[in-house]
Amino acid sequence: MTTEEYHRWNERFAHPDYVFGTEPNAFLASCEPLLPASGRALAIADGEGRNGVFLAECGLDTLSVDFAPNAQAKARALAETRGVTLETRLVDIVHWDWPEAEFDVVAAIFFQFCGPEGRAAIFAGIRRALKPGGLLILEGYRPEQIAYGTGGPKAPENMYTRTILEAAFGDFGDLSIRAYDAQVDEGHGHVGLSALIDLAGRKPG
Repeated sequence: MTTEEYHRWNERFAHPDYVFGTEPNAFLASCEPLLPASGRALAIADGEGRNGVFLAECGLDTLSVDFAPNAQAKARALAETRGVTLETRLVDIVHWDWPEAEFDVVAAIFFQFCGPEGRAAIFAGIRRALKPGGLLILEGYRPEQIAYGTGGPKAPENMYTRTILEAAFGDFGDLSIRAYDAQVDEGHGHVGLSALIDLAGRKPG
């Protein structure tokens, strides 16, 4: 993570409003029936905490990680407002020493701030952090999102394709990968017709 990127995001999260809203990502929320009744969850690049708080509300012992202190302060405030416990940790997920087989669930929603090299490191970390049989819930933008301009980075190499996700997680069980366009309304950060791709699957073992 570059210093410029760090300051850009930390400043973006300095304002009192929640950039991406306070409700969970729609795809993550739709996966609630797949979640275990208890266990440990990890929400990566969780920003202001909307997804981590949702997982905590579902009864999971949740760790929310992000590299922006201003975002994490808002995540803790959101958890307090919702009456749940949320563990937060300042982490650069590209260079993090990911724990091994610690989490029953990993939520990886819209962390497309890095290119192929950083993405490969994060995908490897996700695999490492999940317990055997653990559930991965991932959503991101496809390259077509550049033309829509309704959120996400301007770099097409940061986007996901089915080929990229199958190469990283094709051996996962109960695997579902879905590419589609949909209207997104998540705060003022993600608004409008969007080119999405979703993945849900369980780590083998």
